[in-house]
Amino acid sequence: MRTNLLLAASLLFASSAGAAEHEGKAYIAEHGYDGPRTCETCHEGTARKFLDTVHWKHASKVSNVEGVDPRQEWGMKNRIYTFCNGNDLVNNLKEIPANEKGKTKLIGCNSCHPGNHLSDVGSTGPEAEQAIDCLVCHSSKYDYSKRRPYKTANGQVAMGQDRSAEAAMAVGKPAVKNCMTCHEGAGGGPLVKRGFAFDAEHDAHAAKGMVCVDCHKAKDHRVPTGFDPNTWANDGVRLSCADCHPGKPHKDQAYDAHLGRIACQTCHVPGAGGAVAKDFTRWTKLETGFYEPSTIVRAPSEAMPVYAWFNGTVVNQPHFIGPKGSRTDPRSKIFPFKIYEGKAYYDRKSGQLLAMDFAPPTATGNTLAGVASAARTMGLKDVQPVPGWQTIYFANSHLVTRQKALTCDKCHVPSGGRLDFQALGYSKAEIEKRRLMSASLWFDRLLEKELKKDE
Repeated sequence: MRTNLLLAASLLFASSAGAAEHEGKAYIAEHGYDGPRTCETCHEGTARKFLDTVHWKHASKVSNVEGVDPRQEWGMKNRIYTFCNGNDLVNNLKEIPANEKGKTKLIGCNSCHPGNHLSDVGSTGPEAEQAIDCLVCHSSKYDYSKRRPYKTANGQVAMGQDRSAEAAMAVGKPAVKNCMTCHEGAGGGPLVKRGFAFDAEHDAHAAKGMVCVDCHKAKDHRVPTGFDPNTWANDGVRLSCADCHPGKPHKDQAYDAHLGRIACQTCHVPGAGGAVAKDFTRWTKLETGFYEPSTIVRAPSEAMPVYAWFNGTVVNQPHFIGPKGSRTDPRSKIFPFKIYEGKAYYDRKSGQLLAMDFAPPTATGNTLAGVASAARTMGLKDVQPVPGWQTIYFANSHLVTRQKALTCDKCHVPSGGRLDFQALGYSKAEIEKRRLMSASLWFDRLLEKELKKDE
């Protein structure tokens, strides 16, 4: 009862102080911050609900990927593909063996898990609820230097958190930094995985002062996402450009006429970035004495996308993960994709991709030791590793531009155009009849626009 009275007083104080202030600020100032327990003074039941989200579980049931049991949960927790070549099961936060310089470090693919790792990915119950790091997403004054792995007194590897009153007093809607601290750094370093820099230089939404959650509006911490051949786990809520730009968003009827079969991203995300290839069978030695997968990376918007029909379902094969769709499928639209190729080890007998425990190769460069360690963890016996390549199509939905969006003359030209119409299912006769590769299709319209610019 006393707590409720204090809470009511703090809410009254906050409302009189100004609507911009977080309503629990006065309560935190008086009582300090005790993790989710403090947050639940107002947001009762939120922690328990959060444990059922992808951000905590790193997995979900998946219904749009071929060859995947829809009754099972899939995601970073247990999936294997050649961008990560491992998962949380084999690359949990751990201390790696010492390298030739006698140095060791704590690493793990799930270091972005918003908990302390003592209650790990997928864990449930009261302890897991109190392990959630609410402030890493919600505080504008979070001290990220405190969010580093460390060893506890009994030798467990844990992740530190900033649970200071100062950080707690600065809670609110997640800012770009809160999201991008993990999402920009995924895959081995800044801008490596997708290469999308969410800033005014590279994205029209950022230039308008928008933040990630202005589009990815969560409800009960379930974050809506688009369809992506590369990303499977989801919270069951989806996002599209039409959510904010419905109907006919262009002033040009010819552009609006494309909306039925051309995705917004095709014209408004003309560039790609991030890693275009990795070789997990050959690791590069760093000055520190540690090793990392050999990787070729492109700057944001430096790479050109590839275009394909996509209906939201995914082709899932050992050597190829990509969009499913066709011109004859009314659900399909042409989307842009970043092509990624990864080299890793496959099992000679089954033909399936093998996971890799990164601890051995990070310390010594011995990639086969990493495969053997992962096989033991996953209960696989008598595997026969052989190198092989896998191609993955990444959805290309960020780096949005308005000023540099593709115009007619970027696709409908005799050669060198963005779209390969024959590969997309158009016959030579149809291409000629519809003038799909001719300036005659658009010359008069673009000339009129150019002349208006000069007036």
